[in-house]
Amino acid sequence: MRSLSAFVKLMRALAHAHAGWWTIRAEFPRLSHAEREQRVQAWAARMLAIMGVRLVVQGTPPQKGPLLVVSNHVSWLDILTIHAARHVRFVSKANVQHWPLIGTLANGAGTLYIERERRRDALRVVHSMTEALSRGDVIAVFPEGTTGDGNTVLPFHANLLQAAISAGAPVQPMALRFADAATGETSMAPRYIGDDNLAASLWKVLKSPPLLSIVRFGEPQASWGRDRRGWALSLHADVQALRRETH
Repeated sequence: MRSLSAFVKLMRALAHAHAGWWTIRAEFPRLSHAEREQRVQAWAARMLAIMGVRLVVQGTPPQKGPLLVVSNHVSWLDILTIHAARHVRFVSKANVQHWPLIGTLANGAGTLYIERERRRDALRVVHSMTEALSRGDVIAVFPEGTTGDGNTVLPFHANLLQAAISAGAPVQPMALRFADAATGETSMAPRYIGDDNLAASLWKVLKSPPLLSIVRFGEPQASWGRDRRGWALSLHADVQALRRETH
């Protein structure tokens, strides 16, 4: 029965993804920036519901930009969770923009891309982020640089924090945790590390009992006078504390 239920969810999720693709291609050109953000947030919330994931928002999501959000990184499901809580622009690895269907959805959501294999590309991305923050955007990054195991938070890289410092934009720490809806215990179903692949991880989520996608927002922190390396260390501790508070 679980496999049958998962298959039904998968078909509905694919239909919803294609609907999002069509909205971006056909409707986004005539929508305002605010209307696009609303469509993305509503689409992400609906996708979570289709997959049997209930969003739980703790703390206060960003009200307006400029703002840089930093979070731990567990899964591909993080993107949907954060978008459902509050539309942001993500910084993602460059090859995502070329993925069928997903690339169009990411582009429509305003994603910025970084080629992680090229160390110097970080400078270009920081410059683009600084310009976007100066225009009042809300941007989200995963300073771990990769997904963790869901139980720990990997060390933070400091490079992308320079954009907030250069733009004079505050940074808001945030933590993610996925849990079994019945018990509240951390669920490993959405985990996406090591040899995990997207298809297998998606199927685990669809087959699992109902899940909670918990996002907890901390308080924004001013960027004036900050050293990015020292700030990365303190933000890492903040995100760890926020994650503990989701239990």
